[in-house]
Amino acid sequence: MKGIAGKQTRGVCSGSVLNVVDNTGAKTIQIITVPGYHGTSRRVPSAGVGDIVIASVKKGTPEMRRQIVHAVVVRQRRPFRRADGVMVMFEDNAAVITSETGETKGTDIKGAVAREAAERWPRIAATASIIV
Repeated sequence: MKGIAGKQTRGVCSGSVLNVVDNTGAKTIQIITVPGYHGTSRRVPSAGVGDIVIASVKKGTPEMRRQIVHAVVVRQRRPFRRADGVMVMFEDNAAVITSETGETKGTDIKGAVAREAAERWPRIAATASIIV
């Protein structure tokens, strides 16, 4: 896992519901916490594109529901600025279920993946069909 250059706008916080865009059987997940988040006292932990989160599966197959999983945020609705000055935003908040080390559980990713997430997680970049 590599770091992200510049300051990343954190667009999803604890309690946010994200769409799952891989073929693991989960449809939506709800963020529980963000590992490695160091904020201010009593501040709700938040994550941005390319961050790994711990989440609970809310909708999906009966085997996947109510499981605690690690996931990487690949899209967010909140606009964020890239190093070249371009503002980027997506139409939904989406994540890909991974292992603790960033290995993808699914074999296919539907839809676009932000370049920041693809650069930081090589397995997501290899599985993604579209990198924006």
